[in-house]
Amino acid sequence: MPLSDDRLRQIDTPSVLVDLDIAKANIARFQAYADAHGLKVRPHIKTHKLPMMAELQLAAGAVGITCQKISEAEAMVEGSAAIRDVLITYNIVGEQKLQRLRAFAQKVALSVVADSTAVIDGLSSTFRTADKPLPVLVECNTGANRCGVASPSEAEALAVQINDAPGLIFGGFMTYPPAGGEAAVEAFMTEAKARVEARGIAAPVITSGGTPTMMHAGDAPVTTEYRPGTYIYNDRSLVGRGACGWEDCALTVLATVVSVPAENRAIIDAGSKTLTSDLLGLSGYGHVLGRDDIAIDQLSEEHGRLISSGPINLKVGDRVRIVPNHACVVTNMVDEVTVIDGDDITAVSVAARGRLT
Repeated sequence: MPLSDDRLRQIDTPSVLVDLDIAKANIARFQAYADAHGLKVRPHIKTHKLPMMAELQLAAGAVGITCQKISEAEAMVEGSAAIRDVLITYNIVGEQKLQRLRAFAQKVALSVVADSTAVIDGLSSTFRTADKPLPVLVECNTGANRCGVASPSEAEALAVQINDAPGLIFGGFMTYPPAGGEAAVEAFMTEAKARVEARGIAAPVITSGGTPTMMHAGDAPVTTEYRPGTYIYNDRSLVGRGACGWEDCALTVLATVVSVPAENRAIIDAGSKTLTSDLLGLSGYGHVLGRDDIAIDQLSEEHGRLISSGPINLKVGDRVRIVPNHACVVTNMVDEVTVIDGDDITAVSVAARGRLT
């Protein structure tokens, strides 16, 4: 049952709303796909940053969670006894971070990634005296051109280094490909896996990710694990890619019209500090649900400008719900989100907000 207008009026604005029923349906949809294709699911919590949402993902069948930063992982584990298996898909560099990583490894089943000898050397130096070895996956560039080694032969070389390094154990291969990059993942990982196995080294995990084409993850059958992030909420960028519909967007921004200075223009109380300035190749800063005729064409810090080609038909005090361009960044802008469960409203603190180290 959707939240009634009377209940919406009880929520101050701007506010980030999360519809729990939609989020659960999004979790179940991909988990069913992954199960059917023999894939383990390790969702990336960057989108929600909420232990309660990770618990829903784990209950549905996820094997663990993915984080980017140590502090983010710490916040998630502190917030839930259910989270005990964490992959950090980020190069850990620097003595301070490495010592935190070692302490964190005593609390959970932890694995990390590396794409260079320098990163591996730092991990080995830190974990050589640890009670148990740290699993390290080689990050591979399969077309996104961010981090990662460029070829299967380079992946093999780092796998051998990890296998031989004190305190470490080779955990497999990891990639974050561009949307639609399944064929590249299959080719790269198949060769990399064959190369290390020929040396007598097992590659137990081959993990890929990305929400836009997650329903084609099975097109790279060499993959053992998948790490979707935005799928739990979805957003305007994913609707634009055809990955979902507006009805699949669990996160919206509730805003109030504070000015109607012209017949075709209105101002809302949600600006760049709420909707963010991310465009992701789109025009405008979000979609006003139920009003395809309206564009959010301009943001300042606390103002959002709505324009229409005809009369905008809004008045001061009206409420609008907006699907943002990029849900992940919106989550990190607020201290709490308002979780809607039927007609129930609960304010939930965003545990991993601002955890950047």
